[in-house]
Amino acid sequence: MGESGVGVLERTREPRSARPDSRAVLAARRQHRRRAVTLLLLTLVVPGSAQLVAGRRGLGRAALRVWLSLLGVLLVVGLLALVSRPAVLWLATRGWVLLLVQVVLLVVAVGWAVLLVDAWRLGRPDRLSLGERRGLLAALVVLLLVPALVGWTGVGVGRARGAMTTLFGSGEAAAAAKGRYNILLLGGDSGADRVGLRPDSIQLASIDAGTGRAVLFGFSRETENIRFRPGSTMARLMPQGWTCGDECLLNALYTWGEDHKKLFPAGTKDPGLVATKEAVEALTGLDIQYYVMADLRGFASMINAVGGLDITVQRKTPIGGNGAPISGYIQPGKQHLDGYHALWYARSRVGSTNYERMARQRCVVTGLVKQLDPKTVLLNFGDIATSATGLIRTDVPQDALAELADVAVKTKQEKITAVNFVPPLIKPWDYDPQVVRSTVAKAIATSERGTTAATPKASGTAATPRATAKSPAPKASTPAVMERPGTDPDADTGDLASVCSAG
Repeated sequence: MGESGVGVLERTREPRSARPDSRAVLAARRQHRRRAVTLLLLTLVVPGSAQLVAGRRGLGRAALRVWLSLLGVLLVVGLLALVSRPAVLWLATRGWVLLLVQVVLLVVAVGWAVLLVDAWRLGRPDRLSLGERRGLLAALVVLLLVPALVGWTGVGVGRARGAMTTLFGSGEAAAAAKGRYNILLLGGDSGADRVGLRPDSIQLASIDAGTGRAVLFGFSRETENIRFRPGSTMARLMPQGWTCGDECLLNALYTWGEDHKKLFPAGTKDPGLVATKEAVEALTGLDIQYYVMADLRGFASMINAVGGLDITVQRKTPIGGNGAPISGYIQPGKQHLDGYHALWYARSRVGSTNYERMARQRCVVTGLVKQLDPKTVLLNFGDIATSATGLIRTDVPQDALAELADVAVKTKQEKITAVNFVPPLIKPWDYDPQVVRSTVAKAIATSERGTTAATPKASGTAATPRATAKSPAPKASTPAVMERPGTDPDADTGDLASVCSAG
């Protein structure tokens, strides 16, 4: 064997430790891999720590200071929430605070993403095998979803701030009336087949400002014979009252007000609302501080924004009808309804009376209140606020949001009592106004004691208000002895389980 052959043989017998796949090389590669992964994970948990470990101390210290400052702010806010929830709610409903939060979240998202990419670079992926480099890059992409989520939250806060500014106006917050907030809830339908807006749903939520205990009063849109409070705008315009029989229904007052704007005081922005509000005040004897009017499309959007509504349906409810084909049914049992189906559950008319429909609407309102827990609201705040824009109108000012939000949190923890002024409690076309007001007062008193209001018995002596020289009697087409079809024995009960179980 020649010299060249011997040299080749010796080279093939090099020590194992000198081979590329030796244990030392494999150990070094594992160490590089662990270091690269560790730097990424450190940046995910404590942004800036990877830079401190890898020698970029200036950037690391700056990032770490920012991170610790943010944690400190969150800790302070958390402690403040334990001590004073209204203070936190006040901050959360300030436009400038939301703007600051939006900017901070966006800056944090960008900075965090930059730190993750830098940590990936500090991990020296060039020293890893091709497969390991690909795996490390995939890990980086997955971890970048975290700052992306933070940035998306900032975008949502910005949307919520814009929607809140649009929906809630300026002005001073109204004080509670005798310790209660009375909020008029109107549901309208501005579909293409509707001429003018007539509220289909008319409810008054009366809430104890201290305890959050609430009573929900529902009024049939067919309520007649309304006499307004002395000194009110409508009493001046209608000294004889809204008493022309079945042509003068409660829900028609809104259209009347819009058609007679010139009769209202200068500067009246919504005459139809003024007329409806003063009618409900006259019926209940309560002072109304605020109103909320929701287009039915806005109602569906709101349900979708919070992820749907849990309802236990007691009766099969059709989808469609009234000139359109029935496309399906909402079946009895526990149902999770999206906005479309919740809307039909609340508005469906086929095979049911107006009074049963009112009870279903009451179930949906109650269910929505019960399911709007703080976590759901915080996670979906942007979508909730955006869904309300253009579809929900209210005169609640921004300055009142914190107080009302605090009351709403208390209400969620209490049982909501409900009373609907429909047969057999009263006949909306033939009733004694004093029976309505006394029932309202009794229900509120019972609620304030923390007990469930008993369902008032129908009064056999309820009579049509007497005619006077200034108040013409109802038309002959609606005599007091007339029994209108469609009374629903469940419609006026305070127990929602007779129609549905909400939440």
